[in-house]
Amino acid sequence: MVESYEEMLQKAYAGIDEPTDTGERFQVPKTRVYLEGKTTVLENFGDIVDTLNREPDHLMKYMLGELGTAGKTDGVRAVFNGKFELSQFEAIVKGYVADYVICTECGRPDTKLVKDERVLMLLCEACGSKRPIRKRKGKIDTSSASAVEEGKEMEVSIDSISKKGDGVAHVGKYILYVSGVKVGQKVKVRITRISGQVAFTQKIL
Repeated sequence: MVESYEEMLQKAYAGIDEPTDTGERFQVPKTRVYLEGKTTVLENFGDIVDTLNREPDHLMKYMLGELGTAGKTDGVRAVFNGKFELSQFEAIVKGYVADYVICTECGRPDTKLVKDERVLMLLCEACGSKRPIRKRKGKIDTSSASAVEEGKEMEVSIDSISKKGDGVAHVGKYILYVSGVKVGQKVKVRITRISGQVAFTQKIL
């Protein structure tokens, strides 16, 4: 049975529960954070890094950039200057998984980061596809995820174009798909359907 486009998108961005090449289920550990003085501690940073099979420095740099703060790794923990909410870390980890781990073609996590003529690429060892890592033009919006509801109208910025030709935007933990747009364009859309953390939209003219 051939999977529909929506089913493939849901696997890529929402399921995050695919079998790896070893047959094990891929489940990202739930983030566990607590406040320690004027800092926020991600106590299971090491577990998350191990599950994603990425370099600790790469994930840490990504997190610091999204939170706009300084910090350091401390054994299996990561310590961030300032007080942050659990929801912020959850959205950031999901954004990292979508951008740097999950293959957008087959939806599997059996990938690795490689350099191709100075361009960082995501190479899937399951299906063989390769795509460039596109840097976002802004931080993940960790405060507006609740604004993504069916029937809601909002303005979004197009970060990239999917292989199917749809524009890709990010709002909080959600990936929004918009047809007939270009990278960098800001458009007003109506949310027509939500599937997991993937939202399908209609452009408002």
